[in-house]
Amino acid sequence: MTSSTKSSSTRNRLKASQNGLKMLLTSETSFYIAKRLLQAVLTLLLASALSFAIIQFAPGDYLDTLRQNPQISPERIEELQQQFGLDQPALVQYWRWLVRMVTRGDFGTSFVYFRDVADLLWERIPATLLLAVASVVVTWAIAIPLGIVAAVNQNRTSDRVLQVISYTGQGFPSFITALLLLIFAQYTSPLFPVGGMTSINHADLSPVGKILDIAWHMILPTIALSITSFAGLQRITRGELLDVLRQDYIQTARAKGLPEKRVIYVHALRNAVNPLITLLGFEFSALLSGAFIAEFFFNWPGLGRLILSAVIAQDLYLVMASLMMGALMLIVGNLLADLLLKVVDPRIRLANLK
Repeated sequence: MTSSTKSSSTRNRLKASQNGLKMLLTSETSFYIAKRLLQAVLTLLLASALSFAIIQFAPGDYLDTLRQNPQISPERIEELQQQFGLDQPALVQYWRWLVRMVTRGDFGTSFVYFRDVADLLWERIPATLLLAVASVVVTWAIAIPLGIVAAVNQNRTSDRVLQVISYTGQGFPSFITALLLLIFAQYTSPLFPVGGMTSINHADLSPVGKILDIAWHMILPTIALSITSFAGLQRITRGELLDVLRQDYIQTARAKGLPEKRVIYVHALRNAVNPLITLLGFEFSALLSGAFIAEFFFNWPGLGRLILSAVIAQDLYLVMASLMMGALMLIVGNLLADLLLKVVDPRIRLANLK
């Protein structure tokens, strides 16, 4: 190959790369993501200010509990007050926290643990996400097929049985479900672990054994999280699919002699899934709060228990970080839902989504 040919080939590849990058930067999806990210910055700023203001309305602060301990001297209290910046006006405290968070990614130091808040959260996030994502997978894997069965067999025995199960599941509060499962675990022990994320001998197990051990401990907490969500999602799936099955184009597809499975799974379900994808975005944002009850009852070492103790102790910066995390998950969940809608239904224009 001559040098001129090599040079021409290099220029063509470079030009193709530039064109691809230009198309990516000017595409509707890229513009939409950039717009949503800019909106997210403003939303997080307002959420942080509102959260800080609400926390300030709570009577007292973390040091009030320490003042009741006669073993802690007033000098030590004053030292801690200066160390945490609680001797400054609320507006100054918020500004300092905001500047540290934006410039250095520093969410402050926990009053209770005397550790960096970000480190505390990163230690607990994997456990919470593991439990919450498992719950979402189980919920959708069961609720969607059963919702389809109920819609296809409307007003038949199977539909009525599923409706009873759905109403019963929605009628049970999450904490009641978790409590009943905990009692069940105690009576069936050692079939199911009563609590915790791992067994006592977890460190001595093989890699596969460690995975199975964690999965064994996840069974009951995952069920506790899934029951209420499963009941609601099944009803929504049934209702959306029934609405689509009544449309004229579905009757036309049947009149053309298409197999019933093709009508349901290709034509009907594809159009009924859009509201469910939107719901998935909200479920992603609810992972943090939804896992709290299961973590509390089953002694799961996740974010829920950490945040609860922070709220009770008025651990200001830990509470602020958790609230910001919840707001961020809501934003990310909605963005993912919009992008999934675009993938599932190319007719949807992202610019028209609110």
